[in-house]
Amino acid sequence: MQSRAGTLNSLPVIPVSAVLLDLDGTLVDTAPDMAAALNQLLAEENKAPIAYREVRPHVSQGAARLLGLAWARQPDEEKFAALIQRFLEIYAGLNGRESVLFEGFAEVLDWLDSSGIAWGIVTNKPTWLSEPLLQHLGIDRRSACLVCGDTLGQRKPHPAQLLHAAGLLDAKPQECVYVGDASRDMEAAESANMAGIVAAYGYIPAGSDPSAWPAAATIEKPAELRGLIGLK
Repeated sequence: MQSRAGTLNSLPVIPVSAVLLDLDGTLVDTAPDMAAALNQLLAEENKAPIAYREVRPHVSQGAARLLGLAWARQPDEEKFAALIQRFLEIYAGLNGRESVLFEGFAEVLDWLDSSGIAWGIVTNKPTWLSEPLLQHLGIDRRSACLVCGDTLGQRKPHPAQLLHAAGLLDAKPQECVYVGDASRDMEAAESANMAGIVAAYGYIPAGSDPSAWPAAATIEKPAELRGLIGLK
């Protein structure tokens, strides 16, 4: 699939009526809590801890990928499922403790609100972990919608979540942008006929090539969103 990504200087402003955001690695830096939960699990399993710098790039890939950093050979299916469940239990207890909005995003959200541009969150994270995190950050009532991994029968890269969010915001898909830090985010945006924007500051593993993702643009920091988004 050929990339449509470009730089801020080479792209026109995208007129939008709604902005949709991925959660982990795009809006919120959850890596500290995720890494802490993983290392607590490893301690329980008598395994060596993993350095934060090694965990961070994989946070957006989900619990199974994080556990794969420690278990080169995956345990049997029942054992691995139990490990994932225990990891999620530990993470739930730490959820939001060290997580913060990425630098500059508080100002971006203020700008969206003052400009009358609706914004919402579309994430593969389950509702029972997403809602407490947003409440902890104090933005749960500001987000116009929250579509989680368990909201529908499909998850990204399927476009259903994005299309559902657009419907909740009464916005046409082609008048929405979706910001995310994973290839599945851009694939979902393309399938939903939305402009995808890569959050290059997020959790992107070494060896990944975001320039090959089907995105309209790439930003190096949240503040750059203001230069891409035009009022509809």
